Amino acid sequence: MQLVILAAGMGSRFGGLKQMEPMDEAGNFLLDYSVYDAKRAGFDSVVFIIKKDFYQAFKDTIGKRVEKIIKVDYAFQDINDLPEGFSVPEGREKPWGTAHAIYAARDYIKEDFLIINGDDFYGLDAYKVAYDYLKGLKQGSKGQYANVAFKVSNTMTENGSVKRGVILKDSQGNLEKLVESKVERVDGKIMCTPLEGGDSFFVNEDTTVSMNLFAFNVDLMDELKAKFPVWLKNNIQDLKAEFLIPSVVDELVHEGKANLKILSTNSVWFGVTYKEDKPAVVKSLQDLVAKGVYKKGLY
Repeated sequence: MQLVILAAGMGSRFGGLKQMEPMDEAGNFLLDYSVYDAKRAGFDSVVFIIKKDFYQAFKDTIGKRVEKIIKVDYAFQDINDLPEGFSVPEGREKPWGTAHAIYAARDYIKEDFLIINGDDFYGLDAYKVAYDYLKGLKQGSKGQYANVAFKVSNTMTENGSVKRGVILKDSQGNLEKLVESKVERVDGKIMCTPLEGGDSFFVNEDTTVSMNLFAFNVDLMDELKAKFPVWLKNNIQDLKAEFLIPSVVDELVHEGKANLKILSTNSVWFGVTYKEDKPAVVKSLQDLVAKGVYKKGLY
C-alpha cells in the first residue's frame, strides 16, 4: 500500500517551507517521522507531492534519508496542470487545493493508499489503524474510504486559527457531513467557519475533525479525474477557490458512491501551522525519544 504526502504548500502562515524545517537534533523533519511510522505500520512506498522548484532540495534532504527504508516517487503540483480545454485565469497565483494535489499524482497512485499532510505528526497508532482498515477490505473494493479522526481540542494552536474538516457522523461511525472550516477559539468557545461559505457554528471540545489522514481505494483517482473538470466549470473564475479533498469525499458520500468510516486512534497529533508552534513540537518529539518511542537520530 502507498503513503501519499501532501507537501506542496509553501507554508505561508509558518513563514517558509515548513515541511523542510528541522525538528530534532539530528536534523529530521516531521516528514521523516511520518514516513518512519508509516513504514513500521506496513506501508511499502511513498509518493511525495511537492512543487517542482523544490525537487532537488527536497530530494537532497528528506529524500536521501527515506530512500534507505522505502520506495519513493515524486509528483509535482502545478497550477497549470489542468484538464484539456481549461487554462489558468489571469490573477490566479496558488494551485487548486488538496484534491488537485492528489490529482497531480495520478501517474503514481496505482493501489489503495493513505494521504497525510506534510506538516502534521499523527503518531504510529494512526498509521496502524489506517493500514489495518485498508488491508481488511476485499481486494478491488471501491468507495470504502476511511478517515482517522482527532478531537478538535487536541488539534488547535494558541497562535491563530487552523483549517480542519469538521466531522458529523451517524451512530454506526459513518460520515454524515464533512465541513472544511476555519477553526478558532472565540470567547472560550470553538467556532467553525465553513471555507466554502455558510454561517459559523460552535462545536464541543471532543468533536472529531479530519486532519487529512484519509484511507482511499484507488478508484478515488477516477472520481477526481471526473469531478475536477466539473468543479473548474463552476469555480475557475474565483481566484481563491480550492478543489478540496474533504469536499470531494463529502460529495461522493451524498451521491451514494462512497462510504467514509470514521476511525479512532490513541495517537496524539501535533503540527506546525505557525513558527510559534515549533518549540512545542520539538519538545514533544524529545519526550517521545526519551520514552523510547523513537530512537535518537531516527534512521
